[in-house]
Amino acid sequence: MSGSQCCENPPTLNPGCGAGHVEELGGLKCYISGSPDSKLSILLVSDVFGFEAPNFRKLADKVAAAGFYVVGPDFFYGEPYNPEDTERPLPVWIKDHGVDKGFEDAKLVIEAIKSKGVTSIGAAGFCWGAKVVVELAKNAYIQAAVLLHPSFVTLEDIKAVEVPISVLGAEIDRMSPPELVKQFEQALNGKREVHSFVKIFPGVAHGWTVRYDIQDQVAVKSAEEAHKDMSDWFLKYVK
Repeated sequence: MSGSQCCENPPTLNPGCGAGHVEELGGLKCYISGSPDSKLSILLVSDVFGFEAPNFRKLADKVAAAGFYVVGPDFFYGEPYNPEDTERPLPVWIKDHGVDKGFEDAKLVIEAIKSKGVTSIGAAGFCWGAKVVVELAKNAYIQAAVLLHPSFVTLEDIKAVEVPISVLGAEIDRMSPPELVKQFEQALNGKREVHSFVKIFPGVAHGWTVRYDIQDQVAVKSAEEAHKDMSDWFLKYVK
C-alpha cells in the first residue's frame, strides 16, 4: 500500500453528493441509498478516500436502484486519506486506519443492517476495502463478495473464502498485478464448493472503478462494465 498507485486520481470529496442520505449504523456514519424495506443489502467498503467520494456514492445509488438497501460506511471516522497532508503520508495514515479495525467495524455495521430485517447481505470492497471484504468472506459474515482492484489481499486470503466471490482486477496494477489475480483464479477454480468469477480489465489501472474521470468516455465505459459485473454477481447470489 506504500506505492503511490493506490492514491492516484484522488476524488474531490463532497459530503452532500448522492441521492441517498447519511445516518449512523453500527456506530459509524454511513451513506445510505435504497429502500429500508428491502430484505437484501449491499455493504460497500471504500478505498482510502472514503465515503464522500462522488463516484462511490453514485455507484451506491446505482446498486440501490437494482433493489438493494446499500450501506457505505465512513470507516475512517471523518479522516479519509488526504494526499495534500504532507504530515500524514499514507504509511503514517494507514497506522490509524488499518484493515483490521475496518473488519471489526464492518461486523458491527452488518449486525445493525440485520437488525432492520435484512436477510441476505453482499459486500464489495475497493482497494483498501477489498481486504475488509475478503475477511468477511473468509468468515461467512456475508452471502457474496466482490473485490475490485484489491489491496493487501493475499493468495492465502482467497484460499480461505467461504462464499461466492468475484474478483475484478486491472491490467495495470502494482497492488494486485494480473499475475497475482490469475493465481487467485487458479485457487478459486480448485474450490469447487465456492462459486467464483475472475476478470482482468485491459488497459485500466488500479482504482479505475471509482476514480475514473467522468469526462473520459473510455474510462467511464470500463468502470460501468465493472459496475455491471458487480451488480450481476449480487443479483445472482444475494437473494
